[in-house]
Amino acid sequence: MRYDVIFLLEEPSIKVILDAILPQVIPDGIHYLCLVHQGKQDLASSIPRKIRAFQYQPQTKFVIVHDQDSHDCKSLKAELFNLCHTAGKPTVLIRIICRELESWFLGDLAAVEQAYNLKPQSLSKRQTQRKFRDPDRLNSAKQELKKLVGEYYAATHAKAIAPYLSLTHNTSRSFHIFLAGIRNFIADLV
Repeated sequence: MRYDVIFLLEEPSIKVILDAILPQVIPDGIHYLCLVHQGKQDLASSIPRKIRAFQYQPQTKFVIVHDQDSHDCKSLKAELFNLCHTAGKPTVLIRIICRELESWFLGDLAAVEQAYNLKPQSLSKRQTQRKFRDPDRLNSAKQELKKLVGEYYAATHAKAIAPYLSLTHNTSRSFHIFLAGIRNFIADLV
């Protein structure tokens, strides 16, 4: 099959989220594939191989999605871009999730509330608190989410929350930058 866009993802939880939101963002007729990796090193070593594997489809675009964690965002983006450029694919979209995927969840506490059948407004009313107005600034969104929902397992919780994530009501700036980037990146494919 021919793919218009291939997403290279750092971890399985990101795929769970993209499986829920991409059908709302990418129009029918545009074929995409999400390829999961088992962490940063696996993704980095895989990028050149995956790009070369699809060289017979020069129109295929690549999107790399990576958590920032403790990295400097600009340096990380430059490193990833370098890997793509060296592999022969200078046109690539790199999106860094600030700081980690859980920031996207904390940006939509109503989704977390729905996912766990919590009392209405029990969490969502906290969205105006400083740390939830700008969850990308938290050093450990994962720990913050754990405080809100108890035990936390990335893939399990991503599956629970993903169906409820709003594309419009999310206070995570990196979530909106991701969505805008995808829309712009595929605009010429429509």
